[in-house]
Amino acid sequence: MSSQSFLSAVQSRRSIYAISKEKTISNERVQEIVEDALKYTPTSFNSQSGRIVLLFDEQSDKLWKLTTEALRRKVGDGEAFKATEEKMAAFGSGYGTVLFFEDQSVVEGFQQQFPGYADYFPLYSQHSSGMLQFIVWTALEQEGLGATLQHYQPLIDEDVQKEWNVPSNWKLVAQMPFGKAAAEPGEKQFQPIEERMKVFK
Repeated sequence: MSSQSFLSAVQSRRSIYAISKEKTISNERVQEIVEDALKYTPTSFNSQSGRIVLLFDEQSDKLWKLTTEALRRKVGDGEAFKATEEKMAAFGSGYGTVLFFEDQSVVEGFQQQFPGYADYFPLYSQHSSGMLQFIVWTALEQEGLGATLQHYQPLIDEDVQKEWNVPSNWKLVAQMPFGKAAAEPGEKQFQPIEERMKVFK
């Protein structure tokens, strides 16, 4: 793939909130994409600390119902909750969700092995997770799927661990609901590039 093809994929990736359960690619193809991303995303010291729980169909629906109830317990069931409930329903309108985790036992192991870098390994872990999220997101978009990146941790951590038997050393980092894109994204605004980048020749 040329650099132009790669950059075209980067430019195409957007937050798509309107998604549907119509399947344009198989669950197996989605799984293959996520497995490749998990395998080939770079990690500091080749730590490979990223972990994923991939939920399809009813299991994905269960996550967003679980998240809805967790938020209801936190903010109450009043008039103000309706917007939140609608948002959760939108995330649940797709047919899958990728849960991203970082294995804290791996991070702590490297902290012990390289004490001079101990303060930095949690940061390195987050860098790797960000790259993994971006690769999965962009690859799903290339297959015609819409996705967004959500962050309802630590509110749902305990419920997720119990429901899907997730090891306690896996720290939840982000949630990515996906489905067939049902609408085009809005126009994106860009800050002037010259205010964000310096070039010296």
